[in-house]
Amino acid sequence: MQIELSSPALLFPTISLLMLAYTSRFLALAALIRNLHGDYKISRDPHILTEIQDLRRRVWLIRVMQTLAVLTLMMCVVCMLLLIAGIQRAAHFTFAAALVTLMFSFAFSLTEIQLSVGALNLHLRDIEEESRQK
Repeated sequence: MQIELSSPALLFPTISLLMLAYTSRFLALAALIRNLHGDYKISRDPHILTEIQDLRRRVWLIRVMQTLAVLTLMMCVVCMLLLIAGIQRAAHFTFAAALVTLMFSFAFSLTEIQLSVGALNLHLRDIEEESRQK
């Protein structure tokens, strides 16, 4: 199978949008952590510590997601350079590695989304319990 120069180039917009989405998630988490930090200093609520541990894991996941996306982009550039140099076999392996790395980034993203939904469900349960008690 022959890879053309446009094949790895097609991933550039995808990876750019992915990085934007990952950065947006990171910034939202950073704001939430700052707010929880202030809340914890005031209330010393142990539930906040549990939430902070979950947020720490989510921040780690986002860092891994971003790292994998950047590595994917770098491998696409290397693949394009290999194609220009006429080294097809190495370009094939590099492009395949870029696709696998991108898949891992998606897998970590899915895990982070599941953690996020789990945290939101806990908040919803708390609200429902409070409304029942009134």
